[in-house]
Amino acid sequence: MGKTRLEAFSDGVLAIIITIMVLELKVPEGDTLAVLKPLFPTLLSYVLSFTYIGIYWNNHHHLLHTCNRVTGAVLWSNLHLLFWLSLLPFTTGWMGENHFASLPTAMYGLVLFMAACAFTLLQGAIMRAQGSDSLLAQALGRDWKGKSSIILYVLGMVCAHWLPSLAQAIYAAVAVMWVIPDRRIEAVFQHRES
Repeated sequence: MGKTRLEAFSDGVLAIIITIMVLELKVPEGDTLAVLKPLFPTLLSYVLSFTYIGIYWNNHHHLLHTCNRVTGAVLWSNLHLLFWLSLLPFTTGWMGENHFASLPTAMYGLVLFMAACAFTLLQGAIMRAQGSDSLLAQALGRDWKGKSSIILYVLGMVCAHWLPSLAQAIYAAVAVMWVIPDRRIEAVFQHRES
């Protein structure tokens, strides 16, 4: 089975997730900067979540670029990832509306953790479908970014109970770590072409 439908479906779901998040932003009454102050936590959580969706969209694109066939395991793994990402609007709104309180911040971290685990499972399903010498297997290597992200999300969830601001900093640091382009897949493609 080809990957075109999988890519199109995933892109559509991610676009809907972003749309839901932006529709949750409430327009303040008034025309001064002061009316934005109470909305700052909501806007900040939206920016972080938008960044995460962008990171997943970008990495999902690169991931599927390595794929030449899609199996049932790849389809289900992809749906698993999309399920966890679809919960981001809920936890984003909950965390922002409650000014980064402990439980909403921990739950936000849980969704990030589960999405990272689901992405790892999707990578594994693609590598199994493509074979042990696949382009993806060569590109990922030990995948220190993926493993360290999962560890940092757990640390963030634990910190959220005592220092929600530290948890937020951890979640933001992981996002920054992934915003820096990951050129592993591109490098393997260039190496194969030369």
